[in-house]
Amino acid sequence: MGRRDHKGTTLFHKVEVTIKETDKTLTSQEQNQQKSKLPPLVNAIKASVKKNAAPFHFPGHKRGIAAPSSLVDIIGIAPFLHDATELPELDRFGHPIGPLLDAQRMAADLFGASQTWFLVCGTTCGILAAIMSVCSPGDTLILARNSHISATSAMVLCGAIPKYVVPEYNLQWDITGGVTPSQIKMAIQELEQGGKKAAAVFITSPTYNGICSNICEISQICHFHGIPLIVDEAHGAHFKFHPDMPKTALSQGADLVIQSTHKVLCSFSQSSMLHLSGDRIDRERVHKCLQSLQTTSPNWLLLASLDATRDELSKNPNTLFNEVMELVQQGKELINHISGVSLLDLSSFSNNFSSMDPLRMTIGAQELGISGFQVYDMLSTSHGIEPELIGTQSFTLAFGLGTTKEHTQRLINGLKYLSANFFPEEREIIKTKRKIDHDTEGIPFGEVYMSCTPREAFFARKKIVNFEESIGKVCGEFICPFPPGIPVLIPGEIITKKAIDYLIRARDQGAFLKGAADPLLSTATVCEF
Repeated sequence: MGRRDHKGTTLFHKVEVTIKETDKTLTSQEQNQQKSKLPPLVNAIKASVKKNAAPFHFPGHKRGIAAPSSLVDIIGIAPFLHDATELPELDRFGHPIGPLLDAQRMAADLFGASQTWFLVCGTTCGILAAIMSVCSPGDTLILARNSHISATSAMVLCGAIPKYVVPEYNLQWDITGGVTPSQIKMAIQELEQGGKKAAAVFITSPTYNGICSNICEISQICHFHGIPLIVDEAHGAHFKFHPDMPKTALSQGADLVIQSTHKVLCSFSQSSMLHLSGDRIDRERVHKCLQSLQTTSPNWLLLASLDATRDELSKNPNTLFNEVMELVQQGKELINHISGVSLLDLSSFSNNFSSMDPLRMTIGAQELGISGFQVYDMLSTSHGIEPELIGTQSFTLAFGLGTTKEHTQRLINGLKYLSANFFPEEREIIKTKRKIDHDTEGIPFGEVYMSCTPREAFFARKKIVNFEESIGKVCGEFICPFPPGIPVLIPGEIITKKAIDYLIRARDQGAFLKGAADPLLSTATVCEF
């Protein structure tokens, strides 16, 4: 007799019923037709469940028989039923030879890569593996100072030395842009003048706010000097699937590209892809780095969601985003007529960045006289709107295939509510004064003074000091407002007053400071050198 849940229902019976429901009566011909239509990993998981085997293997819930009833009440039994270990019919995660290998090859073909790896530890894992695959201890990595925290973590792991490029910063929006080809060229030349050569260049494009760098020119510069280019394209996995989207990093010559397939596309959270192009990077080393970083017990539902997403995209790759693209355009036209709010666009930066993600909408709150965090609190409470990113001066919305007209209308209504309540005519004088004050504050990480490498600082002896007294000391921890996960302070850097002031201001406005041992910023961790 099966275990009973709190309602007295036999869970084993529930599992049996679910199996039967997934195996409706079909003729042999119909079953073969259905099998041929299913993505390889999805089909493998379905076949595994149909076996109805006695599960003397992990995980311990045994195909849902011992699933926690409180979670079953929310998501049902099906996720547990399809959650299994590395069974023969599912393939081997580290050395695929069956359906997983087929799924990854089909993904590589769709996205334009020579090889693709599925990731179940997010794009963070892909960035770690990418940098570790090209950098050895003592090697120099050229990267933008606003790179994701995982890039610095990779340097801690492999012992690489950063050569930072500082991106343009818009003071009014408190947002950084991309990096330019001339900046990358200058960084390479500066290293060469010192008798050094970069092991790789790492850039983020698009940024969290959708700003795209000119990867085509950057890749040409890198390759002219015999240097591979790695692109964190976490926010641009959808670029290939509409003619009006920016060009993909792979199509512009990048050698390794990491994409968060879950961000705008439709796979489960935590699932991503790592794409390799060409032969400038040793694919076997990439594979070994992934083996050392990824779990040996992957969730096959995450892997199957990557395969299923690829399958969905391949059905109509050029028209799938038509509806949401039209929805965004209509929304922008309406927002442009709402007093007190503004939209970030390429004209906000002096550099000629190549393009901007049309599905990323950053809305400025500067003229309302309130912070992005205050805007979030009000929109969330009054209209149930949940943005992707909240900043000091703005908030950012991520549109996707699941965005509806009702969602967009709710946004418009919320912005009209803010305009009516926080933008009276007499605020014009306050707005101008506030902008001038803000323009004097500057980029928080515009001055980078390295005392030691991130790896040396990470493993150094530490001590705790009063936060405001840490100025001039060597930082011993990551401190970054999250999201977007871009560190304002990095281990090994000299702590500046500008960074301290920025972090205190961000804290006071409601930001969560990831990485800090003391998120309230009463103390800081510094190195004892």
